Amino acid sequence: MTTEQLYEELNYVNHSREKRLYYANLVLNNPDLVPKLLHILFQVDDKISCRAAWVFEFMCGEKLEAIIPHLDYFTEHMHKVHLDPAVRPVAKVCEYITKAYYSKTENDIQQALTPTHKERIIEVCFDYMINDEKIAPKAYSMNSLYLLGQDYDWIHPELVLILERDFQMQSSGFKARAKQILHKIKKH
Repeated sequence: MTTEQLYEELNYVNHSREKRLYYANLVLNNPDLVPKLLHILFQVDDKISCRAAWVFEFMCGEKLEAIIPHLDYFTEHMHKVHLDPAVRPVAKVCEYITKAYYSKTENDIQQALTPTHKERIIEVCFDYMINDEKIAPKAYSMNSLYLLGQDYDWIHPELVLILERDFQMQSSGFKARAKQILHKIKKH
């Protein structure tokens, strides 16, 4: 399947779990489609890029190791994503990656994730925290930053500042997640 054909197929993706899973499995069963999917995902001004992001998130949710050959490309370009429906899946994939990296269960992400990848994830997560994003990307970013703060001692103090500063102006969902993260940081 060419990039153009994949692009056309993405027109059929909608919010249904069934459609996203169908296309995620299509990509997983044809690994040569992953770079094509990412290429479409990073056409950031095109609405179809959001559908590519949904499929990519589902793909990573099904089999995170499929991202490994593409970690450089993904982390290099993820900061360009700006449409709300695409930002959320990108933040979720960052959370998948950091959770896998800090998992007690040994996995391939732990060997594949480089300091450069981590720094790019940190940067995009802090951007999501300080920009006017919806609650979901902020929640995923908080969690990723909390985990990464175990290796980068400057992250937790910065995260605490942002959470405390924004606490009063945010939604109840933000407040609930922020309380959890602040509690975990203070326990350390």
